[in-house]
Amino acid sequence: MATVTLSNVTKTFPPDVVAVKDVSLDVADGEFVVLVGPSGCGKSTTLRLIAGLETCTDGEIHIGGERVNDRPPKERDISMVFQNYALYPHMTARANLAFGLTLRRYPKAEIARRVNEAARILGLTDLLNRRPRALSGGERQRVALGRAIVREPKAFLFDEPLSNLDAKLRVQMRAELSRLHRRLGATIIYVTHDQLEAMTLGHRIAVMRDGIIHQVASPEEVYARPADRFVAGFIGSPPMNFLEGAVEQRNGRPALVADAPVADAPVADALVADALVVPLDAVPAAARVAPGKTVVLGLRPEHLSLAPSRPAAGVEVVDAAVEVVEAVVEVVEPMGAETHVHVRLGPAEWVARVAPDTPVRPDETVPVGLALSNAHLFDPDTGRRLEGATP
Repeated sequence: MATVTLSNVTKTFPPDVVAVKDVSLDVADGEFVVLVGPSGCGKSTTLRLIAGLETCTDGEIHIGGERVNDRPPKERDISMVFQNYALYPHMTARANLAFGLTLRRYPKAEIARRVNEAARILGLTDLLNRRPRALSGGERQRVALGRAIVREPKAFLFDEPLSNLDAKLRVQMRAELSRLHRRLGATIIYVTHDQLEAMTLGHRIAVMRDGIIHQVASPEEVYARPADRFVAGFIGSPPMNFLEGAVEQRNGRPALVADAPVADAPVADALVADALVVPLDAVPAAARVAPGKTVVLGLRPEHLSLAPSRPAAGVEVVDAAVEVVEAVVEVVEPMGAETHVHVRLGPAEWVARVAPDTPVRPDETVPVGLALSNAHLFDPDTGRRLEGATP
């Protein structure tokens, strides 16, 4: 295996569409890095640049320490797995696995060894004589993976390989990919629009938008300390809640003051009359924000707690250590192991992730506990997270 390095890589399509802009990324030998972002963010184009299927407008790409900008795909010693499997329908699984090696005129004994080893790793041994039409979606995907494995390349490139599978099979294949990486110790660059895939598979994830990498870090770092508002909102399900307002001093305490909802908003009359005031004592970055400056407060759904206005016996009201504000429940979504509760919090709709037995109902006014020690503050103009927003 080998390292992969992108240095200030840019790709512009005629007439002036910038698909990838000044991207720099270092992938270590044996590392699993995931490029994630919404459709059209440039992640697949970046992968195609590494593979040699597109040429760089600017910048350099190194694989295994060697500059490969001018080398065709076949000389870059990489294997790519596509979204649509790209299997030959008239060939058996065995022939599909062996096809690339046959073209390169490998000895028959070596081809057989590599095919059998890939089939053993992927659980395809009993399926080698079947054609693609006789295989399930997951089995076809494993054949596509096996065709890449037999090459024993310097690096594997995966372009949304699981997006054609149903939800249950995607979960299964994610586990298989993780096991495969541990067995091979391979260098893998993986593209997906699914942030859950990125979080569960990658050693590090690179979050992209508009051809730019916004943050590269471990899944835990990206989730806990997002670089900006886009990353914070894209990573996590449900996404982070946001509330924009001005920082003011209220009773000697820094507080975020959000505009009141418009008069016809579907909220309780008591919440329409006044602006929402959220004390920011527990948010370290607030101490460095000048009064009058507008900021965006961000808090993940698991850091909200709910209790009904008239709690049932044995139901504990929100902890006194958190800031408590009143909100109106708009939607309750039971998810099995948890419940997502949409509440109207001043001018914004927030989502709380709570226990499935939390006794709340739509249109009910409830106290909402905000664990603000876990909150983030973002600059509304640049989107950047203000340093010190979390401990």
